Amino acid sequence: MKNQEQKRKLLYNLLGKLPDRKRSVSGKAFYTQNCDGYLLEHIVLDLNGIEEVSAYLAKPAIEKEKFPVIVFNHAHGGKYELGKDEILLKKSALGGKSWADILTSSGFAVFSIDCWNFGDRSGRDETALFKELIWKGFVLWGLMVYDTIKAIDYLETRVDIDTKKLGMMGVSMGSTMSWWVSALDVRVCACVDICCLTDFESLIETGRLNGHGIYYYVPGLLEHFNTADINALIAPRPHLALEGEYDTLTPAKGLDKIDLILKKIYADCGAPDNWTMKRYHVGHRLTSNMAYETIQFFKKYLLT
Repeated sequence: MKNQEQKRKLLYNLLGKLPDRKRSVSGKAFYTQNCDGYLLEHIVLDLNGIEEVSAYLAKPAIEKEKFPVIVFNHAHGGKYELGKDEILLKKSALGGKSWADILTSSGFAVFSIDCWNFGDRSGRDETALFKELIWKGFVLWGLMVYDTIKAIDYLETRVDIDTKKLGMMGVSMGSTMSWWVSALDVRVCACVDICCLTDFESLIETGRLNGHGIYYYVPGLLEHFNTADINALIAPRPHLALEGEYDTLTPAKGLDKIDLILKKIYADCGAPDNWTMKRYHVGHRLTSNMAYETIQFFKKYLLT
């Protein structure tokens, strides 16, 4: 465990200059919306001391002292205006419902923030923002990860949220965020990543580096970590990976490599059943089976 903590510290330090990890956070819910079956809080957060962060907290519309919570990390897809609103979108893979519908009806609260340059924080060119930040000593991905970690700090201030039962999930960019933050923050009890468990070396070999946005790249990362190394820091906590066999952003050779390594690591930890990779005959997309497996996984590890 000591070795894991040393690796977490090294990984975190690769994320560039960051605000103080111990700075206090605050949030104000300025509007609560009564939706079909759940309550939706519109929240403005102070997480980083640089710019405000908008967030949603969806909770089942029932009386309960504390809710287990899923931190939902939104995707990229070039949809900068979307951000946290992804949890409200009706999707065919969810039977015409949204993630907020599905997760709250399963007994979870759902929390999602706008990442840098998305949703209420959008409006800048991503490449120009990346360049400006690099000049100033910041890494865009580092600031994104920092905000997500600090969002957990905020959840710990809530009397209605049980952060001892905290899950993390996302699709595409949200998938990458989920396994990075789960590796860095042991408060994450269970992780689901959907369609973005990308082995870095395999991505280079297949010439698909431009498939991921510039936000994705951390200077000096490959000198110290590959994808399996980062994901090993989640062990022995439960981790479910749901991937598309034809997804060019997650080359199949790389998925084979990660699965083999993590199976051994989880077995060595005495928790072989806590790691599962499932692969589907699709490209870069969410399927109904993926959604079903996600809900069952969180029910198994966070509701029992």
